[in-house]
Amino acid sequence: MTGLTGPTGDGGHGRPPEGAAPDPVRDTAEVLAGLGRSWTWLLGSALATLIPGIVVLAWPEGTLHVVAVLLGLYLLLSGTFRFVAAFAPREPGERLTGLLTAVLFVLAGVLCLRDPLQTITVLSLIVGVIWLASGMTTAYGALVARDLPHRGLVLGAASVGIVAGIVVLAIPTQTATALARLLGLWLVLLGVVELAVALAWRAARRRAAAGHGSGTPAPFV
Repeated sequence: MTGLTGPTGDGGHGRPPEGAAPDPVRDTAEVLAGLGRSWTWLLGSALATLIPGIVVLAWPEGTLHVVAVLLGLYLLLSGTFRFVAAFAPREPGERLTGLLTAVLFVLAGVLCLRDPLQTITVLSLIVGVIWLASGMTTAYGALVARDLPHRGLVLGAASVGIVAGIVVLAIPTQTATALARLLGLWLVLLGVVELAVALAWRAARRRAAAGHGSGTPAPFV
């Protein structure tokens, strides 16, 4: 959920001067920034968390290898979503935080897919640390972002991630089935919270568009 920022336009920041030659790198970054600010991108990120959680809960008897593969794919996909979302903030510091979080997700996904690391202890450690770090960076982004709609909801989502990380790290699991149920439950909960943020983001963008259309500023929560 990094990359959230005000739903209005960029106010001219980052635009090249008139008559300047097009910059492919800048153009690509602007496209990624627009995509990262869209509520549908947040929706996709939420589904990337929710669906693996439902699969794991529906099939908790799967082997540890299956659980590790599902977690690895979830982390890689979430890392991709977070990489694009890292372009959305306008401040370089916020972008760096989102980029580092995306890199952590991708690295964790790769580690989960490695056979020697597919143990209950290692998987719990990887996922717990990632959720804890992601929750903290999301909370930081929500506190420093300007014009962030539904700031309280984003902070609530960050708190859920932090608690999930602490619980996974603190509660020992002895079997793959117990680990699958624990991680599946938190994945579903995190996915539902991210889905709520995506829907709230859509509502905020619609209010912003309506406010600009009527000549009045859009109300933010």
